[in-house]
Amino acid sequence: MFNRAMMVLVLLGAPLAAQAEKIAVVDMQAVFEQLPQREAVNKTLKAEFGDRVAAVQKMQDELRDMLEKQQRDAALMSDAQKTELVRKMESIKAELQLKGKALDEDMRRRNGEEQNKLLVEVQKTINEIAEKEQYDVVLQRGAVIYVKPTSDISSKVVDALSKG
Repeated sequence: MFNRAMMVLVLLGAPLAAQAEKIAVVDMQAVFEQLPQREAVNKTLKAEFGDRVAAVQKMQDELRDMLEKQQRDAALMSDAQKTELVRKMESIKAELQLKGKALDEDMRRRNGEEQNKLLVEVQKTINEIAEKEQYDVVLQRGAVIYVKPTSDISSKVVDALSKG
């Protein structure tokens, strides 16, 4: 009796097991690296922060020149000149650290904002491809050990985003 009941359950469950889910994989890192929009974001950020980066670079150059002058002319300088130069260097160094840290934080924040905008576009495109091609599940590439190359839709995502 028990064997017959098990056989019935196995036979009834076979069609369900045969209907496997359609699964796709996306390599998000590869997608982001290949996006043409990424270059536009880089240009935007360079334009937005270009003046501040140039100002920080100028301060670095000025500090380097003063350091070279201190090393080169130390024997010829009076104590008052040496003290004045050291104070100027310390002042520039402090200002450079402050401006450099603020610039770095602002650039990191804006880059994150732009990356999040791209992530929304990528997610929307993945959803569209998944619905169009009737995938039941889409996983990130890092979450799986092996996947057939035909199940990787990363290139489809990049192509769709490249076309606009």
